[in-house]
Amino acid sequence: MDEAGSCASGGGFRPGVDSLDEPPNSRIFLVISKYTPESVLRERFSPFGEIQDIWVVRDKHTKESKGIAFVKFARSSQACRAMEEMHGQCLSPNDTKPIKVFIAQSRSSGSHRDVEDEELTRIFVMIPKSYTEEDLREKFKVYGDIEYCSIIKNKVTGESKGLGYVRYLKPSQAAQAIENCDRSFRAILAEPKNKASESSEQDYYSNMRQETLGHEPRVNMFPFEQQSDFSSFDKNDNRGQEAISKRLSVVSRVPFTEEQLFSIFDIVPGLEYCEVQRDPYSNYGHGVVQYFNVASAIYAKYKLHGFQYPPGNRIGVSFIDDGSNATDLLRKMATQMVAAQLASMVWNNPSQQQFLQFGGSSGSQLPQIQTDVVLPSCKKKAPPETPVKERLFIVFNPHPLPLDVLEDIFCRFGNLIEVYLVSGKNVGYAKYADRISANDAITTLHGKILNGVRLKVMLADSPREESNKRQRTY
Repeated sequence: MDEAGSCASGGGFRPGVDSLDEPPNSRIFLVISKYTPESVLRERFSPFGEIQDIWVVRDKHTKESKGIAFVKFARSSQACRAMEEMHGQCLSPNDTKPIKVFIAQSRSSGSHRDVEDEELTRIFVMIPKSYTEEDLREKFKVYGDIEYCSIIKNKVTGESKGLGYVRYLKPSQAAQAIENCDRSFRAILAEPKNKASESSEQDYYSNMRQETLGHEPRVNMFPFEQQSDFSSFDKNDNRGQEAISKRLSVVSRVPFTEEQLFSIFDIVPGLEYCEVQRDPYSNYGHGVVQYFNVASAIYAKYKLHGFQYPPGNRIGVSFIDDGSNATDLLRKMATQMVAAQLASMVWNNPSQQQFLQFGGSSGSQLPQIQTDVVLPSCKKKAPPETPVKERLFIVFNPHPLPLDVLEDIFCRFGNLIEVYLVSGKNVGYAKYADRISANDAITTLHGKILNGVRLKVMLADSPREESNKRQRTY
């Protein structure tokens, strides 16, 4: 699309191409009548703040308006307020069709965004660990109506991580908070992990309260302020006493989207989540990546630090110190690697299974389950003739677990009838006599790593639905 347009007739500052998105979300995209002149746009939109420029998109050959325009404001809050108040309005009494107003697409976002877009209303802040949700609300309510506040807490201790989210009812309120709050809060727009549907929105927010997203307060949120030199990327660089954790900070001179960040780091197995954080004071890319285990994080740090994406731009990858004991993490990593090798040996050479199962000639118990998941105690299996109420489909990565280990894991939720593997494939099934037990197994085990193997546990299709897909094999 040719965005050639007329310059501001009144003169003044006109931003260059590199500063179109400075500050972020300060441009609006308009769908207007082809006959609307620039003077009308200036007249109707100047009450919302300082206009730096107006672009009316025109046909290359006829120079006629295409009915599309851009207005660049000096501040994000001005652009957001213009969107909120002018979307769906008519510019003049003679207009029969209302205009459409969106926040314009930037290089770091995938599309134009409207007034209800969550990305424009939710901010991420760094706060004192002593803050309660009421304290957070009290600090930020001066900028507008707050829908909710949440503080990120340690899943084990329940203590605050010194991080929080505030969601406003309007984008302009969130923009005002970012522009005017104390710089110590380091407020930025928070980008959701995925585009949750409205029906599941509350569940998504509830889960976000419990997950460790973002950074520790002692970690520099904007690493480029102190380290702008990306010329030295040594794979063997040993940064002294660098903390080791499952979380990585990713920085880049070029902005990236969450999908791009995911596609890069999903190359290394074990990716748990990634999130893009926006710095309102620069156009740098900044994100957080977390893996299910420290081994994957170490490998991703080694392989992807200095990786060029896009070509010519090197990304910086570093560990985020989450307060974990590095010795314990390394010990856990070693345990997971040994467990994965043992499981692989069993899978590739079934004759070794009996040796491992009974501990060689010592006649010991079944192999110990190595996992961070809190599992219930073992329960008796249901009789084989018990009617099946629910079936679960299990996917293993990188290989299946031994059958005895699987049975030991899935019987802990009660009412297990049987569990079996599909020959030659990394999948299996578990049959339960009770739906609650099956749902408990999904909730506890889905996405978790046991003995170095990541499980995906979900409801299986009914036999009738899958009769043409998979043949049951014992």
